[in-house]
Amino acid sequence: MATDYDEVRSDVKESQERSLEALQSANAPDAKSVIRELDEADAFDDAMTPGGEFVAEELIVQVIPQAEDEFTCYSCFLVRHRSQLASEKNGHAYCLECKG
Repeated sequence: MATDYDEVRSDVKESQERSLEALQSANAPDAKSVIRELDEADAFDDAMTPGGEFVAEELIVQVIPQAEDEFTCYSCFLVRHRSQLASEKNGHAYCLECKG
């Protein structure tokens, strides 16, 4: 009689079925309730600082346009003075720190 060694043994199969039944009968939360809890937690995280205080301030930042003697490095994206220009390739400028 030929033996199929790839077939799952009966005792292992029974063990797997019992563990699956135990998992299914466990009192696990459903996916919708988990998503709802995560959404509620995210709502609180938006207005909280690391110290746990609510912040109701609006930040106002003045944006200064790039001057004519400045360039933006294509590698690090920092605005640098023209004295920091190392090279220009294909219309992209690179600073001394990124080129070195």
